Amino acid sequence: MKKIALVLKGYPRLSETFIAQEIRALELRGFDITLVSLRHPTDTSTHPIHQQIEADVLYLPEYLHVEPLRVLKACFHVVKRYSLTKVVKQFIQDLKRDTSRGRVRRFGQSLVLAAEMPEGIEQMYAHFLHTPASVTRYAALINDLPWSCSAHAKDIWTSEKWDLAEKLTELQWLSTCTAANHEYLQSLAEDPSKVHLVYHGLDFTRFQHVNRVSRVDVNGRSADNPVKIISVGRAVPKKGYDDLLNALAQLPKDLHWHLTHIGGGEILKRLQKQAADLGIDKYIDWQGAQPQLTVLEAYRESDLFVLASKIVADGDRDGLPNVLMEAQSQSVCCLATDISGIPELIDSGKNGILVESNNVEQLASALADLLRDGEKRERLGVEGQKQLHRRFDVKIGIDQLEKLFNNID
Repeated sequence: MKKIALVLKGYPRLSETFIAQEIRALELRGFDITLVSLRHPTDTSTHPIHQQIEADVLYLPEYLHVEPLRVLKACFHVVKRYSLTKVVKQFIQDLKRDTSRGRVRRFGQSLVLAAEMPEGIEQMYAHFLHTPASVTRYAALINDLPWSCSAHAKDIWTSEKWDLAEKLTELQWLSTCTAANHEYLQSLAEDPSKVHLVYHGLDFTRFQHVNRVSRVDVNGRSADNPVKIISVGRAVPKKGYDDLLNALAQLPKDLHWHLTHIGGGEILKRLQKQAADLGIDKYIDWQGAQPQLTVLEAYRESDLFVLASKIVADGDRDGLPNVLMEAQSQSVCCLATDISGIPELIDSGKNGILVESNNVEQLASALADLLRDGEKRERLGVEGQKQLHRRFDVKIGIDQLEKLFNNID
């Protein structure tokens, strides 16, 4: 049974079900996992899978000044036990290129992690290539443990190339969840074979398909029976909710719809004001962050899933959003944009519809078409569910990770 310290930015998080899914799947494969969280949880509820995870959680000091004695004790411990020459040299080099307080905090957290590392840990593994990987890297330089990483979206596209390249040189292996990520990270790595394409996939025991009542006759003509649209995602710029609201506002007035949005986020109030200014707020139900069972039920009651992801100014973007797979698992027709890994999931016209990102007119046109055509929605939803099961079963990705952790070619 391999003992792994798995480093996360925060745990548990409602928005990171794919990580929780992976943790539990690895536990069921026999891995002994200790979770290391850089932050304390902020969500007020959890998903059922979080209750099934058996791993202990080590919370590092979120801010060094809040727990100064703990940080000081860690410093004394590592100075007595390890040589700090390599890590101090690396930290100073990094600090010259990144003078932020975050850089200092990562170094302090790494000292605590190295000092409080549970006995018997054989490997460290970080989720996200930015902050969690930096803490993991420094700790590895202190206690000389091998480390690996899983990279996703923002952590790749908003990080400096020098930072990514140096981490790729030092880690054992890296997994990433889209072909676009895979190609980019391989281009930065001295040894491209370290970078592996591993789709998160979906655990179909948790997202069991339920036959839904057919709504092919719902075509947006009746105000009493509108087409039910759903979108699940954080209210952040890269999700493109501003574009979605603008597209909905462009729909013909005699086309009846209702949007349910599930998710918290920093620009939620701004989006709600935008909807009010556009005169469409009465057709939208903002539900905030919800536990997985509530989200699953919402998928099953919906006719169309929409996500208008886009690349924002700092380079941040979605990878392959798990919410698209979740919706497809319930045979919900999906309309999304053609960025990052989304075209790896959706073949437009065959198992969903893709439009250009940042193209409100194209999004509005696709919305109008799908709202009017219940048979098309049902056909695309059924085919999406079939292809999802063929290509994106979580077991495939866990098989790959198991081999990587066990150094099996």
